[in-house]
Amino acid sequence: MKEDLAALLAQALDNHCKAADVSLSPPDGIQVERGRGSGHGDYASNLAMQLAKVAKMPPRDLATAIVAHLPASPLVEKVEVAGPGFINFFVTAQAAALVIEKIHEQGAEFGRSHHGRGSRVLLEFVSANPTGPLHVGHGRGAAFGSSLANLLEAAGHEVHREYYVNDAGRQIHILTASVWLRYLEHRGESLPFPVNAYRGDYIHDIARDLEAAHGERFRVAASELLANLPADANEGGDKEQYIDAVIARAQILLGTDRYQEILRAAVAAITRDIEEDLAAFGVHYDRWFSEQALVDAGGVNNALDRLEAAGEIYEKEGAQWFRSSHYGDEKDRVVKRADGLTTYFASDIAYHLDKFERGFEQIIDVFGADHHGYMARVKASLAAFGKPIEQLTFRLVQFAILYRGTERMQMSTRSGEFVTLRELREEVGNDATRFFYVMRRPEQHLDFDLELAKSRSNDNPVYYVQYAHARVCSVLAQMGERNLEHDLTRGISALSRLTESHEQALIGELGRYPEIVVAAAEAHEPHQIAQYLRELAAAFHTYYNAHPFLVDDPDLRDARLALITAVRQVIRNGLDLLGVSAPESM
Repeated sequence: MKEDLAALLAQALDNHCKAADVSLSPPDGIQVERGRGSGHGDYASNLAMQLAKVAKMPPRDLATAIVAHLPASPLVEKVEVAGPGFINFFVTAQAAALVIEKIHEQGAEFGRSHHGRGSRVLLEFVSANPTGPLHVGHGRGAAFGSSLANLLEAAGHEVHREYYVNDAGRQIHILTASVWLRYLEHRGESLPFPVNAYRGDYIHDIARDLEAAHGERFRVAASELLANLPADANEGGDKEQYIDAVIARAQILLGTDRYQEILRAAVAAITRDIEEDLAAFGVHYDRWFSEQALVDAGGVNNALDRLEAAGEIYEKEGAQWFRSSHYGDEKDRVVKRADGLTTYFASDIAYHLDKFERGFEQIIDVFGADHHGYMARVKASLAAFGKPIEQLTFRLVQFAILYRGTERMQMSTRSGEFVTLRELREEVGNDATRFFYVMRRPEQHLDFDLELAKSRSNDNPVYYVQYAHARVCSVLAQMGERNLEHDLTRGISALSRLTESHEQALIGELGRYPEIVVAAAEAHEPHQIAQYLRELAAAFHTYYNAHPFLVDDPDLRDARLALITAVRQVIRNGLDLLGVSAPESM
């Protein structure tokens, strides 16, 4: 409808320009928005106010002139000039009902558009370190990123989904040492477990698999491992120094080949578990991008060499620093430590350089809220390469906090005391999990109410929406039981019979859906879809409780069935964007 009215305004403006021998064109195109109701029209445009200065006319006078040149349209009942120069449209009942016909014609495609014009978007999300299973905090980023990808595609963008696997760096060595120490325990060695190692049951599982596959291959005496190590934190020492010493000793005692075997086995097992967990959650990727592969291909060194050649790298205290403060960061950053090892940031520089050089028009990074300070340094590195940093967008997602009753569940991967995403899904289901995760803006705090998510009540938002879909299916089942047939063609032709206020409200809600999809995609806000679905469901439930659908009058019955099956289709389309099912019975 907005596009149709914008086309009418464009024709009216052209007619006015020809009559007045002037040339007028709004710089940002003709904008049409939904009206504010209460007599202000169904839609409104500020076109006259946009052009008044260039036209050298008062905006109300220009609006009046434009309206005078509007061509007749069966969509428009009347047009008024209001306030400082708004052009308010009141659409016909026929026009409002056209949305029902369009929904039935387009089906699953209703709401999808070419708004994005095929622009290529690289969307990176989750990218949790492969050091343990995904916990419920990671799940919010997964649901948000997956829903955002679906939204962008629905709005006409070409989306590439990517997971960055941090399979290089110190945390991977801590993982390797943790697995090896548990392996030694299983082979009968008695030794203390480092305070700073990974402690979850999954470490034991990987160790057992190593033992089953390789027997004694990785065994060394505990006495060799522990000889002359520094004190751990529980002995008054430094936990970081201790774990680094354990890693160094493991590399010496195992040698490069055996150490790398354990490392690769640990990373592969956890990455495989993450991939399977996400797939079961309805989250899929086009590429799993390995940090280690980037390092091995020379990508990190190449990026640093380019920065050094441009004079953006300097040495201090034996380390190499990037001049990120020259590009808006609060301070310079180390990219290569004094021991010659590159930092996490150095890998991120190379990874983001690679993203830009793959030719995407938009790059979206979905980060946890704890990465807020990381944005400036990433943008600084890209600016140093001369890249258009306005093409990079960060979306920060607050971790969700899970409550069981009044008890807050822990989410520490290192300690091993956490609730996994898989456990949450198994308890409340994928649908409730995904819907709850995207109900709010991603940067807003989210307390995940476990008991509410499992409840079958109208207070549970996903149940409330799905129940609307199931109710329509129930009506159709009742029709079959009563040997009634639904003639959609007759229903479409009889839509003028839908004069009740609840029907008009519901038709208005249906007409909003395509606009909501575009708005949510542009703003990167899947919660707009969740909120819309709740409002649509509320309008439907109100209608359901107020009026019978299977009335004796066949024209009215078919018109109402055409309306509610359109509601069913839109609910299904919206839930699909969020990765939530639309059950036919509940």
